[in-house]
Amino acid sequence: MNDHSDASSPMLEVVVPVFDEEETLERSVRELHRYLARAVDVPWAITIADNGSTDATPRIAEGLARGLDRVRLVRVTTKGRGGALKTTWLASSAQVVAYVDVDLSTDLRALPPLVAPLLSGHSDVAIGTRLAAGSRVTRGPKRELVSRAYNFLLRRSMGVRFSDAQCGFKAMRTDVARRLLPLVQDTGWFFDTELLVLAERAGLRIHEVPVDWVDDERSSVDLVATAITDLRGMARVGRGLASGAIPLEDVYAALGRRPFEPPRPPTFLGQVVRFAVIGGLSTLAYGLLYLLLQALLPAQVANFAALLLTAVANTAANRRFTFGVRGRLGAVRHQFQGFVVFGLAWAITSGSLVLLHLVQPGASVVAELVTLTVANLVATVLRFVLLRLWVFRRERADAADPLPATREPMTTREALLAERDDEKASVE
Repeated sequence: MNDHSDASSPMLEVVVPVFDEEETLERSVRELHRYLARAVDVPWAITIADNGSTDATPRIAEGLARGLDRVRLVRVTTKGRGGALKTTWLASSAQVVAYVDVDLSTDLRALPPLVAPLLSGHSDVAIGTRLAAGSRVTRGPKRELVSRAYNFLLRRSMGVRFSDAQCGFKAMRTDVARRLLPLVQDTGWFFDTELLVLAERAGLRIHEVPVDWVDDERSSVDLVATAITDLRGMARVGRGLASGAIPLEDVYAALGRRPFEPPRPPTFLGQVVRFAVIGGLSTLAYGLLYLLLQALLPAQVANFAALLLTAVANTAANRRFTFGVRGRLGAVRHQFQGFVVFGLAWAITSGSLVLLHLVQPGASVVAELVTLTVANLVATVLRFVLLRLWVFRRERADAADPLPATREPMTTREALLAERDDEKASVE
């Protein structure tokens, strides 16, 4: 690690992770330096985190560290943006650590509102979001679709509330970073998502700032490879949370916030009506998604993606509205169980056609339609029964049998330990 800095201990340290950025680095760092000097009134520093560059990036960074005050260069041996951020953030002596992408796609005017609630102690993590109503974003339709689909899938499958996982504009309090970062395994592009999922699951307060963002047309990020890696990362984190392999208890106990008591769930009739409405909306959403995706993807891939997204959304909607389950506790387990229920329902509809053609090889289209209609009705009833009696059974029982008035409510640590035991039992 090379440190070329005479800056005293700052309150804010902004990290710029770089790899082979010789064309962009000097212009961006000088622009960032000018902005911080003009707009930020607390002691600050800039750290260029070189991630094993093979071009002139290290030489340019060294020149910037020598020529600009409060700029230093750190060379990180761990590959990947996440590894560079983890190394520099854990070593920081600042009160708040942040990072910006070297291309400065995000307008820097969002930086003061990003770090202000962290400096005041009101929030624990802050992120820029390109998906809020007040954001202004310039990028192509392909990247826009991929970004929105990824964040939608993340929110529904992992039960999180933050809107934009991958915007390269984030900050967090350093005391929070020291507790949370050792639990983050990814060192690449999924680092941001894993960090935010664990932060929210630990009960930390995440502050979102709408940003102005312009896509860098020179970006060399492989969208398909990145998407596959991110999906694998989501599966890994989901398994870790469901099995209790990720030890969030200490973070939750020290920094997390207790959830409010959930309201009473709907009546049985209310559940039936809401389930039917959500089912109709899910069918409509599937059709629209398929029409949109089939213009960009092969038919089978588009069909699978549309089914996956609507299945995730359907489980989340039924969880929240049909069965009145709120909060993050159990959300990952519910999604895994929801996929099992979805698979059984899909097997019934697909198997009905196979059986029809075995019994009556020359079956007419009318016979197929009647068979599928009956199979879908059976599958729908099965889904409702399984969701009510299996997936959300414990939550309904808890709501029907509230704690006696003499019993003390669980602490945050006890609540998380109880959820982990439930999810571990479900996995086993």
